[in-house]
Amino acid sequence: MRISLPRRLLLAGFALAAAQAAQAQEVTFKIAHFLPAVATTQKQVLQPWCDEMGQLSNGRIKCQFYPSMQLGGTPAQLTDQVKNGVADIVWTAPGYSTGRFPKTEALELPGVLPLGGLSGGRAVWDFYGQQLKDEYKDFKVLAMHGDGGMNIHTAGKPLVTAADFNGIKLRSPNRTIARTLKALGATPVAMPPAQVTEAISKGVVDGASAVWEVMLPTKLDEVTKYHFETPAERPVMGATILVVLMNKQKYESLPADLKAIIDKTSGLALVERYGKAWDEASIAARNKVKATPGHTLTVVSPGNYDAILKQLEVVEKEWLSDAKQKNINGEALVAAAREAARKQKN
Repeated sequence: MRISLPRRLLLAGFALAAAQAAQAQEVTFKIAHFLPAVATTQKQVLQPWCDEMGQLSNGRIKCQFYPSMQLGGTPAQLTDQVKNGVADIVWTAPGYSTGRFPKTEALELPGVLPLGGLSGGRAVWDFYGQQLKDEYKDFKVLAMHGDGGMNIHTAGKPLVTAADFNGIKLRSPNRTIARTLKALGATPVAMPPAQVTEAISKGVVDGASAVWEVMLPTKLDEVTKYHFETPAERPVMGATILVVLMNKQKYESLPADLKAIIDKTSGLALVERYGKAWDEASIAARNKVKATPGHTLTVVSPGNYDAILKQLEVVEKEWLSDAKQKNINGEALVAAAREAARKQKN
């Protein structure tokens, strides 16, 4: 059927108007996480990332932050909040949702990831691209990174050897690190970062597994005096994996040009932004604590550390047994995780 010229012009006008409307669409992303607004994740990473997207979109992308669980719930519920559209984007630890992301736990095992935010983050993102996309199929994954590697901070007792862990209660951020602490003879106590400082000050726990980056925003440095550190060039004793997740339907609803901006600024670019910020914050926190009278920083000797990692081999064996019961090829995952880490040293 032939369409008259006036009708063709009218249809073309509708198409142009629709395209212009899409190009003019503005969006404000609701971004939730579990730390205070002054923490590195918001102040040094997510806010600058949002600012960049705002500039690239001529102000059409904006962000509204909800730190410290202001949308309600617990840190373990952040994954459901973004999946269900309560938030558009969340930053959280998959390990807070125990058992929900079992393949991701391969990255949290002792002796797997390299020390440091940038090198660890690159290894994590490489591993995600190879092994974890199916585990996060319900989300748009914007970034996945490590926490730089666990340290142990205690109030009344320094830690140097594996024997020093016997009988003390330590906060653990996830199931894998809980198993790590238990294998060393400590009693792990699960709790989110926001509760740790008060728990130590009241004697509920003797200390915490926590990275340097989180020390200052949670004021953990005010209630601990002794700090156990991994020696340089050794893999971490454990880690917490962190992830930026976006509601999949929200992403798909955006016009193509805004999707392109998100894609350009997320992925490895956002992972590296996290890694650099994490390393800078960790150095600043470590230097502040080191300069504060009454604090003792102990970089464990390579010999003592190797003995600790040897004692922790049982944690990997236990995880492999769990993976087998879930029909997961744990050996292949651990090998791939170690290979991703090895590539960061070259």
